[in-house]
Amino acid sequence: IMVGPSKAVDTDEQLSLAYSPGVAAPCREIAQNPEKVYDYTVKGNLVAVISNGSAVLGLGAIGPLAAKPVMEGKGILFKQFAGINVFDIELKTKTKEEFIAVCKALEPSFGGINLEDISAPDCFEIEKQLEEELNIPVFHDDQHGTAIITASALLNACHIVKKKLTNIKVVFNGAGAAAIACARLLVELGVSKKNIIMCDSKGVIHTKRDNLNKYKQEFAISTNKQDLASAIVGADVFIGLSVKDTFTPAMLKSMAKKPIVFAMANPDPEISPELAKKTEPNVIVATGRSDYPNQVNNVLGFPYIFRGALDTHATHINMAMKKAAVFALAELAREDVPDNVSKAYQDEVFHFGPNYILPKPFDMRALTRVAPAVAKAAMDSGVARTPITDFEKYKLKLASFQGRRRGFIREIITRVKQKNKASPLPQIVFPEGNSKRILKAIKTLYEEKLFRPVLLGDKKDIEQVIHEMELDNMNEVEIINPITSPSFKKYVKTFYEQKQRKGILKKEAERLMKDPNYFGSMMLHLKEVEALITGATQNYADSIRPILQIIGTGKRKIASGMNIILAKNQVLFFADTTVNINPSAEDIAHIAVHTARGAKALNINPRIAMLSFSNFTGRRESPKKMHQAAKLVKSWYPDWIVDGEMQADTAINPHIIKNIFPFCKIHQGANVLIFPNLDSGNIAYKLVQQLGAGQALGPFLMGVKQAANVVQRTGSTEDVANTIVMTCLKVQAYREFTKNSS
Repeated sequence: IMVGPSKAVDTDEQLSLAYSPGVAAPCREIAQNPEKVYDYTVKGNLVAVISNGSAVLGLGAIGPLAAKPVMEGKGILFKQFAGINVFDIELKTKTKEEFIAVCKALEPSFGGINLEDISAPDCFEIEKQLEEELNIPVFHDDQHGTAIITASALLNACHIVKKKLTNIKVVFNGAGAAAIACARLLVELGVSKKNIIMCDSKGVIHTKRDNLNKYKQEFAISTNKQDLASAIVGADVFIGLSVKDTFTPAMLKSMAKKPIVFAMANPDPEISPELAKKTEPNVIVATGRSDYPNQVNNVLGFPYIFRGALDTHATHINMAMKKAAVFALAELAREDVPDNVSKAYQDEVFHFGPNYILPKPFDMRALTRVAPAVAKAAMDSGVARTPITDFEKYKLKLASFQGRRRGFIREIITRVKQKNKASPLPQIVFPEGNSKRILKAIKTLYEEKLFRPVLLGDKKDIEQVIHEMELDNMNEVEIINPITSPSFKKYVKTFYEQKQRKGILKKEAERLMKDPNYFGSMMLHLKEVEALITGATQNYADSIRPILQIIGTGKRKIASGMNIILAKNQVLFFADTTVNINPSAEDIAHIAVHTARGAKALNINPRIAMLSFSNFTGRRESPKKMHQAAKLVKSWYPDWIVDGEMQADTAINPHIIKNIFPFCKIHQGANVLIFPNLDSGNIAYKLVQQLGAGQALGPFLMGVKQAANVVQRTGSTEDVANTIVMTCLKVQAYREFTKNSS
């Protein structure tokens, strides 16, 4: 792990702002108004992970030094999953009073404290006192993190086996911090306290025992049952937070029908899932391990819970916030799982059911579901000092923690939805109607109400795929079979009339129109839909051919492909990346105009650089072509910022222009990069993407008369979904253009 600056400190001026004398300004502001510390420092996004090493994972009391790798790892998870910065602090304290005193002294530095790996009963008393005396959230993850994920899993397990929380009987094996926190939360969710039996290493916790601390006494019951074997008879749920092999097949057989077993001892569970399934095939099993289904993993909770707490400047993480996290996670697990999650798990397919009752840790949707739920609960329960006023904007901010692409697309979705309020949803035709990637991409956006899909293909085949993939609500989508469509003859006639003087015979027109790509293109040409998306199952050239033949290009007479590159601090537009092998100077000028208009549609002021291997010489073939293209664009649009030919580093580095080429028109660095040929454009964007220098969106088809896009055959479901979103934006741009033209 490392600490790094969030802003550049590369010049004397930047250094003077970062430290003396500039740093005095925020110091004075904070001295006058302490709440300003959240505006000018990292406090509002900084959590302390604090431990004394007295109960580390399954390793026991190994001390603060040996605990440090675990605390650093916890810091990585905070940053990776929720964008939260962490300082890990390992305390060499001898008593709980010393521990508490140190944490109290640290309060000004942090927005929250995550207590970690502290033995019971000290952990209860430390957390309780700190919660009472500090004005920032304090959260013992071993207690509440485990409880929240366990409760969420149990909600879904009970949903599957059709049992109500109010009626179930639950037996715990283990009575430490995590078990007691789990039991408390289950009671809050509706489980009857009289239906909970807790066992420790000495047997059932009952009222006749005289060796119980006050925390165990909370769950002591009046019973003659003495051990786990007698306690588990007839129980619906077993929750193990103890040691391996303490739950036997005989115990499992004695449980009620459709039993639920959470064997969460680490690294080895109380009973192995293989043995549990062999003993009782209908059992739902969860463990703490990642190599089995249904991992109860705290990373599904603490990053997002702290995110919601920090973003509202909450004073506490209370029960309302914990319950909000439970329900948000449970609901997310019941939704379709996107492809990018499956890819993180060797393309394993996940569906809600006995082997999938919790979201996977790499399901990035958890951040945008759990954090807002926690934030709202903080506001509703009165512990939020800075309420969130616009949750849509808040979700955009959260998406940005997961990479520029997600945040960027979320912004576009918000824009499209705003404009859709005043106009009908655009209808988009998908010629590859039975493509699983297409269908999953449509499903991920369906509830956003961005567009109305039309699927082409055999209706029975498509409905079968929809059924197999369990794509709920997709049954309402319109499906058209080109061959049996009433419009087929009309489309053939129109196409034949278009192409009869270009070598297409009537029979050939009929054959081609049976191809969904030709049929879909004709639907778009005749304005029976407003957009078309294809390319998921065939190569780019075959996909684009019907679009160019039927829809055709605009007055510029050239189509091209544009990729949007989301770099660290800027949005770049690359063209042409997919269509023209070696365009002329005039072609390149038109491509530049199309690309610049694409930037303008995203409210980005274009600064166009014509790229080459030389700077401002214009003598050889390629540089000369790019120089001529720049002159053409400038003659058409004198107010635009355009220059070239120039090398790529010159184009994007304003220091080079300032120091070596002060005459260049692009003073702030270019954001529209136009390449001399297809080789350079395609190679450049794929290198940038693969080297991690930027995230790529697209390619997007430009220059055609109507909104059409061709996705990459190798792209993911997320790539297809992103193309759908950008196509919706494109439809709105076409509508605006048509309206203004008329």
